[in-house]
Amino acid sequence: MVYIAIISLILGIICGQWILNEQWILFLTNQSEYVLYILLLSVGISVGLNKQVFQKIKEYHLKILLIPMGTIMGSLIGGLVTSLIIDFTWYDSMAVAAGLGWYSLSAVMIQDLAGIQVGTVAFMSNLMREIIAFITIPYVARTFNKYTAIAPAGATSEDTSLPMLIKYTNEEVAVMAIFHGLICSVMVPILIKYIYVFSNKG
Repeated sequence: MVYIAIISLILGIICGQWILNEQWILFLTNQSEYVLYILLLSVGISVGLNKQVFQKIKEYHLKILLIPMGTIMGSLIGGLVTSLIIDFTWYDSMAVAAGLGWYSLSAVMIQDLAGIQVGTVAFMSNLMREIIAFITIPYVARTFNKYTAIAPAGATSEDTSLPMLIKYTNEEVAVMAIFHGLICSVMVPILIKYIYVFSNKG
């Protein structure tokens, strides 16, 4: 999945620079809203398909929210701290962090709300989060509690990072990872939108 994303990015740069004319580029960028709706529909379908997730909600009640809420809060705080270090506004930095590793959705949303430069940063930083998750999950699972290995994956814990979590943790953690990914995925568009609303840019 990561390799496909990187190859797609490189092909997109080549097409934008040398192959497609301005009319085609404008047409494609204007479809971003429809792409967003399709991505959100896919999240809804994945929620409906995972019956184990609903069983875990009944079993753990509100405690099941601790890991995704911790991941979300930690990411947003990280984004805020980063804005103090680099030349980025607090709302752009927090919105990028609110992508939670879902680079396709966050890049589309942030590009529409803040422009292509911030959208590109969102894409690259959330893609890097997924790559870093692949690298760190084995170490975190061995060194700390196995449940902590879910957090680095962010929204990808339900799909691309799930095989790594299954390999280095256990079935119980894998089910929690699916729920964690679903919650994070649902929260990504909400967080990005309201960060810009609070900044008076939304």
